[in-house]
Amino acid sequence: MKKILNILALFTFCLGFSQIDNIADGESISLRIHYGILTAGSATLTTQKTTYKGEPHLYVKGTGRTSGAVKAFFKVEDLYESFINVNTGLPSFYVRDVKEGSYTQHFETVFNHDNQTLILTDKKNPANGSKVIKSVKGVQDMLSCFYYLRSKSPGELKTGTVINMNVWIDDEMFPFQLKVIGTENLKTKFGTINCLKIIPSVKSGRVFKEKEGVTMWVSNDENHIPMLLKAELAVGSLKASIDDYKNVKYPLKFTK
Repeated sequence: MKKILNILALFTFCLGFSQIDNIADGESISLRIHYGILTAGSATLTTQKTTYKGEPHLYVKGTGRTSGAVKAFFKVEDLYESFINVNTGLPSFYVRDVKEGSYTQHFETVFNHDNQTLILTDKKNPANGSKVIKSVKGVQDMLSCFYYLRSKSPGELKTGTVINMNVWIDDEMFPFQLKVIGTENLKTKFGTINCLKIIPSVKSGRVFKEKEGVTMWVSNDENHIPMLLKAELAVGSLKASIDDYKNVKYPLKFTK
């Protein structure tokens, strides 16, 4: 459960620049999380159009929390926030504020894409001050990467597409590779929908069971809404399935 937003980010960064114009103001996507046979919790992503430093941005808020029996022995309350420039698809400001069992962390990151640096502030330990860190061109954060992927046209996410990526996770930069391996009709609580099947190459060990232990299905349309995610973790397996959606820009084509 506590890795769900991290895992979503692994699928969703495409190097370069792209205008975000297919995300509606007030969109909401909710996923139900399962750890093995247990319902472990939920993750929700919401959007709001706003301005940041005088420029149009998309404010994205991601939350994740455990529930039921899982919450009783491992409580998670995660908050992620990102201000994404709608003209470039790049993040300007990013917040990661998490409480996962006994672990807590609160980072804030300001991105300067002109000189490829970022400013990292540890809000949990303010005495540490802020650090200026050298970045790379087109770097994304864990939320902006998801919406940058979704801004791609269906023609840019065809079967066989391979995309290299760099994404800022916690307080480190990580390289990933994304592969669109095909399409599949997926059954959901709302009906059956045609999806793109996507696999990232990720570093195995601490989180994942193997290099390609994660698979994600997103709607094969202009929305690219996440429908299902499966991950083989170092301990156990994780599944996240679409539970609710509101205010998506284009109608989702479910069949019964």
